[in-house]
Amino acid sequence: MGRELPIDRVDREILAELQKDGRQTITELSEKVRLSISRCQRRLRELERAGVIRGYKAVLDPEAMGLGFEALVFVTLQREDQSTLAAFDEAVAAIPNVLQAQRLFGDPDCLLHVVAVDLADYRKLYEGQLTRLPGVQKLTSTIVMKHIVEARPLPT
Repeated sequence: MGRELPIDRVDREILAELQKDGRQTITELSEKVRLSISRCQRRLRELERAGVIRGYKAVLDPEAMGLGFEALVFVTLQREDQSTLAAFDEAVAAIPNVLQAQRLFGDPDCLLHVVAVDLADYRKLYEGQLTRLPGVQKLTSTIVMKHIVEARPLPT
């Protein structure tokens, strides 16, 4: 994480525009936020240096990539000591099909967002990797039926 940076109205406009289109040129961005190119670029670099902007990436369509099956996996751990948590975190991070993993307060302990080709592929992933994660006591899967809100930009 970067250092703390006070974010004003202009910075928020820059961030909102970049969340809409991260590939726009600095010229396009500066016009939209009504700044000179040099002032816009300075602000943009400072937002990057401070860690407010963590990076730029392409957003891929899972179905177009042959990964149209999605499941949410609720994980209950046997123990929550530091070594178990560290081993679990490291093992989960090594599975490419896990798009997101969050540790939760309460029960269950973790939530995983997983993609696969289809149900048979998911079963292989479940039996071959997820059930073998360190410290797992119980896994509960829920199949994603439909995305209602997807990768929404942060409010600015």
